[in-house]
Amino acid sequence: MNLSALNKIATAMVAPGRGILAADESTSTIKKRFDAIGVESTADTRRDYRELMFRSTDAMAKCISGVILYDETIRQNAKDGTPLVKLIAQAGSIPGIKVDKGTKPLPFCPGEVITEGLDGLRERLVDYRSLGAKFAKWRAVIDIAPGIPSYDCLLTNAHALARYAALCQEGDIVPIVEPEVLMDRDHDIDRCATVTEWVLKTVFEQLYYQKVALEGMVLKPNMVVPGMKSAKQASATEVAEKTVRALKACVPAAVPGIAFLSGGQSDEDATAHLDAINRLGPLPWPVTFSYGRALQHAAQQAWKGKPENVAAAQRAFSHRARMNGLAAQGQWQADLERKAA
Repeated sequence: MNLSALNKIATAMVAPGRGILAADESTSTIKKRFDAIGVESTADTRRDYRELMFRSTDAMAKCISGVILYDETIRQNAKDGTPLVKLIAQAGSIPGIKVDKGTKPLPFCPGEVITEGLDGLRERLVDYRSLGAKFAKWRAVIDIAPGIPSYDCLLTNAHALARYAALCQEGDIVPIVEPEVLMDRDHDIDRCATVTEWVLKTVFEQLYYQKVALEGMVLKPNMVVPGMKSAKQASATEVAEKTVRALKACVPAAVPGIAFLSGGQSDEDATAHLDAINRLGPLPWPVTFSYGRALQHAAQQAWKGKPENVAAAQRAFSHRARMNGLAAQGQWQADLERKAA
């Protein structure tokens, strides 16, 4: 393991004013996104859509530090024959790859899941590295409901995350460690805070036991937010304060940076919350974004699969990237959204 090289990449992934584009939707997930805008999901339409983002030169060069790709995408070429990985690198961004195989029900833990994909991972990482990937991502999914999460679920998922991270570092690939506490239900913000702390402490304990070098990884956690169906929602200030409190209690300062997932928040909420968190600084680590839907939703709505809409989609994507780049520095303001509109 070349730790100084890993640290250099991890640090670049959380560079000031830049964040990570999660363009690693599985084929089934992107089909749902395309269905919503009336576009047939084929290898070509998926390629065309992602290519328009990677060719958004302004956004990619100034606001996007890295791109998480799906297995299909890392092997695809742009329409002119240029590998998509090369387009990303030419824009000054770092190519990465999602390596988990998704979730399956966790035996004897009703309502809970385990992320699979450790089998054959060492060999897959060698292949991905040869294709240009410099970092990887693995997502663990923790739900909140009556009686869950269980410690069985937390420990099993944290152990898998740590095993994945160790294999990445062995292969000189920076692991993004993503334990996501879902916001789908009706729990309040304090319940999310309690579970998030429990999850993070369990994850860092397992990273320690698997000898993962914290200096060569990036953490991708959820923000501390109430469930979508909660009767009591929270202000950006409360989200920021409770998120920072949880992170400071659990995340060692040796970690080069934190890149939040958006997890179902609206585009503007994800930006406003990130901005509020950064305004509580200075923090022990750079704090930025690793958004999927919250970076892409507006671009998809503008594109709708039509070549004549590519420029409008690129403008929409660039706007969201710029707003989040500002939020990552605590410099976003709501009236910037209105001006753009």
